[in-house]
Amino acid sequence: MSEDVEHPEGGRERRRQRIPKVFFKPKPVKVGDELEVTVSEVSRRGDGLIRIQGYVVFIPNTKQGDKVKIRITEIRPNYAVAQVI
Repeated sequence: MSEDVEHPEGGRERRRQRIPKVFFKPKPVKVGDELEVTVSEVSRRGDGLIRIQGYVVFIPNTKQGDKVKIRITEIRPNYAVAQVI
């Protein structure tokens, strides 16, 4: 990841963008993991939300208090997405 930056002398210079450290942190879940959880919160979009060691997992079509079995389907640097099984 890099971007062009104007130099005071008129030339161009390539500057590397910093990648946040969260990209490289080990995640507490993996794609395919199956867990039995109780939905603790509801996100702004209306999806159920749980936290595993501080890592957010969104569960569509659930609400607070639901006890469900989930499978992790997608991992992102800041969150994961799961589906009810």
